[in-house]
Amino acid sequence: MHLSRLGSLSHSARQGKRFFSQHPCSKLFVGGLSYDTNEVVLKEAFEEHGKVLHVNVVCYRKTAKSKGYGFVKFASEAEATTALQKMDGQLLDGWNLRVSYANKD
Repeated sequence: MHLSRLGSLSHSARQGKRFFSQHPCSKLFVGGLSYDTNEVVLKEAFEEHGKVLHVNVVCYRKTAKSKGYGFVKFASEAEATTALQKMDGQLLDGWNLRVSYANKD
């Protein structure tokens, strides 16, 4: 990619590409989180679609505030697929979620 084209992308757009994938897996990238959403709330929202093994809301080190995205790991790829289909575009804490497959572990 030409360097000037990279400069036109926002920093978050360049970073976001490394977090999600189009290939099915058991780990989901969840964007569009409220800055007040924590791991307990995120887990409760997703566990109705399958067994959640791990949840991580990515936070700033200094403030411990959410960066607005996180990850949800399911016991199986099928459960993750169901959760992706059901949760993408849904509201959580007043914000629209953007859910996609995460890069594999």
